[in-house]
Amino acid sequence: MTHPLTIHFPGKLVFGAGSLANLADEIGQLFPEKVLVITIAPLLGTLQGLVEALEARQMAVQLDTSIVQEPSFAHFDALMQTVLPFNPDVVVGIGGGSVLDIAKLVAAQLENEQTLADMVGIGRLTGRKKKLICVPATSGTGSEVSPNAILVDDTDNQKKGIISPFLVPDVVYVDPLLTISVPAAITAATGLDALTHCLEAFTNKFAQPFIDMYAYEGMRLIAANIVQAVQHGDDEEARTQVTMGSLLGGFCLGPVNTAGVHALSYPLGSLFHLAHGLSNALLLPYVMEFNIPSAVSRYAQVALALGCERARDDAGTAANGVRKIKELIRDCGIPARLRDVHIPEAVIPQLADDAMKISRLLKNNPREITHEDAIAIYTAAY
Repeated sequence: MTHPLTIHFPGKLVFGAGSLANLADEIGQLFPEKVLVITIAPLLGTLQGLVEALEARQMAVQLDTSIVQEPSFAHFDALMQTVLPFNPDVVVGIGGGSVLDIAKLVAAQLENEQTLADMVGIGRLTGRKKKLICVPATSGTGSEVSPNAILVDDTDNQKKGIISPFLVPDVVYVDPLLTISVPAAITAATGLDALTHCLEAFTNKFAQPFIDMYAYEGMRLIAANIVQAVQHGDDEEARTQVTMGSLLGGFCLGPVNTAGVHALSYPLGSLFHLAHGLSNALLLPYVMEFNIPSAVSRYAQVALALGCERARDDAGTAANGVRKIKELIRDCGIPARLRDVHIPEAVIPQLADDAMKISRLLKNNPREITHEDAIAIYTAAY
């Protein structure tokens, strides 16, 4: 039986190589007096023309490059101290998922009496008064079109989600050329993160036919192009296809969301500061192996999306999909085992303890993951 579906699309989406050149005109149509641009230092040269074009229109522009890793509540609070006196009319996030998540929350908190802690959870944010524009510079998180923002809570070192339709941007510009300069290791990790978004939505306990279309095509595009994008970063076509796949994965995150892979990956990020995409890649094949008995037909379809041949039955086809994921990880040149990133085996019980707290994602998994199951999955991944 199909579950109820609610999806919040951005007000406007522009996708295309070189589309960043039109962003100043887009912002100008909002007639702001002050614009905040949250980005990363390596993009400042690329964005110089944008800033100059905005200032030529008599807009005051404040640039912030303080977000340099997966953000915490403390990072957000420090940024707000510099943003509040400026009080922009428009907030623009240009960067990876961390930058976009922070931009979404900044826009939501300006002129809002809610604290960040008040917003944590599903549907607790009461509104957003500032215009929000998101521009991804990596192909991975899909944050540019999702209602999600993820930050680490400094009080307990746990990743917390703020999930709200008010976090979906008003305008999204996706320019694949922005990803050309992304290093191979980041291209691999973020691309596999996007693939995981699609895969976990497609095999989700609450899967939706409407979202299946995005999830299946996203898997197909990323699997077919991720290795080329990693090994030949200047290949514009490969970059474009992976960027589209990432965008499609972002559309999966609101109505369906992720499941066991993400739940088990969160402690790797919060305890060991592993990049989010790498954490997912380390666990993906082992969660797939665990889940297949409960969703063998779905995982067979995953394998076909990944480009695998049909085996004699669904179980064999699904197993081909797991092998394909391991091949993609190998060919992308990123670590394949927890021991390869110096995670101590002795910490596995603590990882399982923390993963069990991520109930909002565990409930989506097609097979229940108990504490003992989590230990077994981490051990298999070790």
